[in-house]
Amino acid sequence: MGDPKKPRKKYATPRMTWQADQLARELWIVGKYGLRNKRELWIAETELSRIRNQARKLLAEPIETRVEAEKRLLKSLSRKGLIGSSPSLDDILGLIVESLLDRRLQSVVKSKGLVPSIQAARQAVTHGHVKVGDRRVTIPGYLVRMNEESTVRLIEGSNLAKLMVEAGPQSSKKE
Repeated sequence: MGDPKKPRKKYATPRMTWQADQLARELWIVGKYGLRNKRELWIAETELSRIRNQARKLLAEPIETRVEAEKRLLKSLSRKGLIGSSPSLDDILGLIVESLLDRRLQSVVKSKGLVPSIQAARQAVTHGHVKVGDRRVTIPGYLVRMNEESTVRLIEGSNLAKLMVEAGPQSSKKE
């Protein structure tokens, strides 16, 4: 069963950790998406690897047996916003880690223009200034589904919302 105080790791580290091009790519992604550390990137890469493995296993099965499982997987990924309309298993194999990182709450808050920078988005989420639907979410790595994306907003009474209203639209532009 395992020790409840020591949960299972949610990520796998890269095989070649000290390659210069891999280090540069990881550092660029961590900076672009405002991740706290590389562990958050590795969690996203591991999740993407799990999804791709499911697709590869389905491709190896005979068509009669894989139809239902393929529909479930494609429906789940389209609900999460990772694949578009009329998806196929080949689209899943073409996914990159950036498509998964774009669905994080932190990235959605920044892309909607609620805050001026990705770091400010992370801070707004962790400090409890962001609502998804009618719930306050304080986890920057929360994956926002397609039907929830339109309901992401700042909490009306929060100091950050008041500050953003006073600053106006010019504060979200960097010059």
